Amino acid sequence: MRGDDNQQEGIFSYISPEKRVPADHPLRPIRKMVDEILKEMSPQFAKLYSDVGRPSIAPERLLRSLLLQIFYSVRSERMLIEQLQYNLLFRWFVGMEMDEVVWNHAVFSKNRERLLNEEIAEGFFRRVLERAKPHMSDEHFTVDGTLIEAWASQKSFRRKDGKGNPPGAGGEVDFHGEKRKNQTHASTTDPDARLFKKSKGSEAKLGYLGHVLMENRNGLLLRTFLTEAHGRAERDAAMLMAETIPGGKRVTLAGDKNYDTQELVRELRGMNITPHVAQNDTNRRSAVDERTTRHAGYEVSQRKRKRVEQSFGWMKMVGMLKKVKLRGIDKVGWLFTFTAAAYNLCRLRNLMARA
Repeated sequence: MRGDDNQQEGIFSYISPEKRVPADHPLRPIRKMVDEILKEMSPQFAKLYSDVGRPSIAPERLLRSLLLQIFYSVRSERMLIEQLQYNLLFRWFVGMEMDEVVWNHAVFSKNRERLLNEEIAEGFFRRVLERAKPHMSDEHFTVDGTLIEAWASQKSFRRKDGKGNPPGAGGEVDFHGEKRKNQTHASTTDPDARLFKKSKGSEAKLGYLGHVLMENRNGLLLRTFLTEAHGRAERDAAMLMAETIPGGKRVTLAGDKNYDTQELVRELRGMNITPHVAQNDTNRRSAVDERTTRHAGYEVSQRKRKRVEQSFGWMKMVGMLKKVKLRGIDKVGWLFTFTAAAYNLCRLRNLMARA
């Protein structure tokens, strides 16, 4: 018998979002860890707000919402707020009641600005790592960098001195046939972005370089670093992140061929770090010799180091870092670190489920 299509405008519900989310949902262990971390960060949040005035959106709810935006690849704050209107899973994770009024997207973006600083991102990232210590290696590491495309078009890359072809009717500039360099040109949209290409034959893009230090046991990210895009950035960042590795015993640091330079290898050995970087012997002599390559651990490091590409792939495709939606090196650096923390949360959830 066919049922009736009864429709009604209003309904009373006595079931909370907590009861509607399955007990084995993948977000449950993440929500538990995030709540513990945000509770620890509460004194840090208190310093950012005045004791008087109109209450703003709670920073805990803002950060939970931003995590959801990363986990589910929600491309804008407007769409995130729309999801919070009717998505019970999102409401549960953020901590909202069934009938609670959702914020305006402009209010959400304005309140979010207060949390876009490196101190908040680093504090959150560090506390995620504290919970991941049982799953981390303290001997074998990998360093790598990736190009993050800036939120600026090629047509915004214009001469600093104001010379060159004048803008057309639509405000666009014809740059074809013009030699453009970072020394003479800058983006009018994002002045911190630099024109750079990651490899030979690839297209030069306006962007930044994001660097990570990964432990080799389970692929967890230990350090993040965002710099301007230039030829030495990856090696300079590798040195800075290598200095944060605790001393006391010899460790290994893997990397691709870009790190195979005499200077970097010499500096790493002086820090009691064995450079397990890939050999670049194309028309040159590699800085890594048989003292390193003859050991079985070198081959293991070369195999393990490729896992770092998985983190970059996740952060770009799921975390939407392929082309950022923020401008300025400080804000993009915050987003890079926060997205790396979200990646670690997903990895840690899976590792805890296996244990």
